[in-house]
Amino acid sequence: MKALWHASGESVGLVSGTSDYAAGPVRISFLVVGRDAHPVFRPRAFLVVARGLGAKPFLHTVARLEPVGPPGAGEAAAGDVTRIYVARLRIAKPGRYLVLARPSGGKRIGALGYLAVKAKSASPSVGARAFPSHTPTLASAHGNLARLTTSTPPDRDLLRYSVAQSIAAHRPFVVVFATPKFCTSRTCGPVVDVVRAVGRRFLGRGIRFIHVEIYKNNDPTLGRNQWVKEWHLPTEPWTFLVGADGRIKAKFEGSVSVAELTAAVRSRLT
Repeated sequence: MKALWHASGESVGLVSGTSDYAAGPVRISFLVVGRDAHPVFRPRAFLVVARGLGAKPFLHTVARLEPVGPPGAGEAAAGDVTRIYVARLRIAKPGRYLVLARPSGGKRIGALGYLAVKAKSASPSVGARAFPSHTPTLASAHGNLARLTTSTPPDRDLLRYSVAQSIAAHRPFVVVFATPKFCTSRTCGPVVDVVRAVGRRFLGRGIRFIHVEIYKNNDPTLGRNQWVKEWHLPTEPWTFLVGADGRIKAKFEGSVSVAELTAAVRSRLT
């Protein structure tokens, strides 16, 4: 790994968009930001993984740029980030791994970072039962949208059903835990806009789409709300796909593109 690192040209740190990893399939998102503070937006980045800088890489793959928001709508993430690299890996054992990303083409640049892979993720695992949270809805809030969402304009279509109601009704659903107003990371992205856009693609298919905010009373100074705590979410935003059987079928930490989420809904919930 050391030789690849030294041959990478400009050396920078990897800006991770994900952090909750468990042994097995791993989805990693990240930015490569040059020393001029501008993100590198090239179509592909070659990714290598090793156990340390002096170790031989045991995994080679390609990360591809994914849009942060829906086409023709939504906003960029903080810092005018419009795209983010995404790769899928398989890490067999827990441990701390070194990752080197090298965007293809143009000036040589290499971004170095770490993956802390645990035996079990902090967030609910794929295959686990979704917690039946009584998340707030238009009905429970008596139409007081400010209590329900920080999204502008308010995302009414994502506030009609609770997680508990959907599980009890044996309806498949997508739930996004995110705070549009207060998410300021360069990697989190307008995830609620993405979920709303994907929901429109599946109208009439019996799949519910739900948005849950992050903070108590939508006030960051009050800490995380009870629903985020019930789901044991270590970061935000998170998007989960839950089947009619109440089990989690897929999950996405951080930014997710319309194409990624659409493909997952089509393959896991229809």
